Amino acid sequence: MAKYKHYDYSQSMLIPVFFEEQLIPGTLEFAIHTLVETRMDMSIFDGNYQNDETGRHAYDPKILLKVVLFAYSRGLISSRRIERACRENITFMALSGNQRPDHSTIAAFVSSMKEMILPLFSDILLVCEQEKLLGGTFFALDGCKLPSNASKQWSGTISDIKKKRQKIEQKVKRLLEEQIEADNGDNEDFSESSYRKTGVEKLLKQADRIDKWLKENKAKLGSKGREIKSNVTDNDSAKMVTSHGTIQGYNAQALVDGKHQVITHGEAFGSGQDYNHLKPMIEGAKGNFAKIGQADDYFKGKVFAADSNYHNQSNLKTCQEEQLDAYIPDNKYRKRDRRFKSQTRYHTHKAKKFVLQDFQYNEAKDLYICPNGKHLKLKVRKFVQDHNIYRRYMADAGDCKKCSLKQRCFYRKNAKRRTLDVPIGAAKTNLSKAMVKKVDSEKGRKIYPQRFAIIEPIFANIRTQKRMDRFTLRGKIKVNIQWMLYCMVHNMEKIANYAMT
Repeated sequence: MAKYKHYDYSQSMLIPVFFEEQLIPGTLEFAIHTLVETRMDMSIFDGNYQNDETGRHAYDPKILLKVVLFAYSRGLISSRRIERACRENITFMALSGNQRPDHSTIAAFVSSMKEMILPLFSDILLVCEQEKLLGGTFFALDGCKLPSNASKQWSGTISDIKKKRQKIEQKVKRLLEEQIEADNGDNEDFSESSYRKTGVEKLLKQADRIDKWLKENKAKLGSKGREIKSNVTDNDSAKMVTSHGTIQGYNAQALVDGKHQVITHGEAFGSGQDYNHLKPMIEGAKGNFAKIGQADDYFKGKVFAADSNYHNQSNLKTCQEEQLDAYIPDNKYRKRDRRFKSQTRYHTHKAKKFVLQDFQYNEAKDLYICPNGKHLKLKVRKFVQDHNIYRRYMADAGDCKKCSLKQRCFYRKNAKRRTLDVPIGAAKTNLSKAMVKKVDSEKGRKIYPQRFAIIEPIFANIRTQKRMDRFTLRGKIKVNIQWMLYCMVHNMEKIANYAMT
């Protein structure tokens, strides 16, 4: 017969715990504890409390910050899960001194750090500088799109949201009519009546929420002055296209020093287009460096790399003004790279495709004639693209729909008609062409690929190891606080690995 060890749940055990012994040198929790206690100015929180003479004693901000930072490093984002960890996890008990802040205290603490987050981040950046973790020679910029605490279903233009309000009214009206019919009948089902009543109450709450939102918000305008989609749940967030599909979220940016991958500045933006974020990220990093004693021209002569999403005239001009040695390729960079010659997705424009020379120009009528004899008429007299000036000619959709040569004419599978962009000149200041030449040079081909090894592991660490796969707060201010806290955790981990070993 099998023999098993005896167990007894009625027994007790006394375990002596010394909190300082739980914070072992060389670990991240030890680094967080030491940095918060000795290297960060926590007096900036004093203004938030008015309990000098009366009122209850507050939790020390040092305790709350340690707990939050360590929780983020372990992938605990929810304030309720952090509260539970302070009751159950011995390391959290050691960091908190066995104090157990509730979830509302933790959430309020994080949300209130608008004015404190940048000074705290600069304190950690100063430690990185003093410990020689900053190289100050190569910087890389990129973004990571993360879902927000908002629903895509509540997105749309102002007219879309008003239509949603009307649909809710129609549903309420229909449910009320069904209830009246049921009341007049003989076989009324109580559960079905209760379901309709609950549905009406829920829909009325949604309608009131939309009404309140419409009174407090106006249409959001994009960079071109056109209305873009708003969101009733979190209007600072935006719909963004990612490799995992369309999300409602924020674009978390990071500017990184290349020596030990220390984040010099981080910020979350409610826009999926990266080209709007280069200037504020550079200015933010300059502000951080100024706080740790660096000169205003810190970026002068420094190598700077960013992907093609940042390539536009405004960003290139910013790099020129900052005297950065910038490498920002255009979106055709890989098509020109011989290393990608074997990958057909970068070389869809084969010789068999029709080019401008295959179209005949009729100067008298100012139109082009395609190889199949159809006319392409002038649609746009003058526009600028890639800092070159073009005229656009366009065929009729009906002519292209049944054309036997469209496989040789169309570059995109979903195209409905052929357009022809004819170059007529170049912009006066063409920084784009100069950058393309610089990136395509032998030196540029060696420098730019280093960007991947600097920036991509950071997002992998935060998203995979720290399990930061979505923002839990709403509004740009609070989301930015959460992102900056994660950037601080990343930098503290660098200090633990390279300066405290």
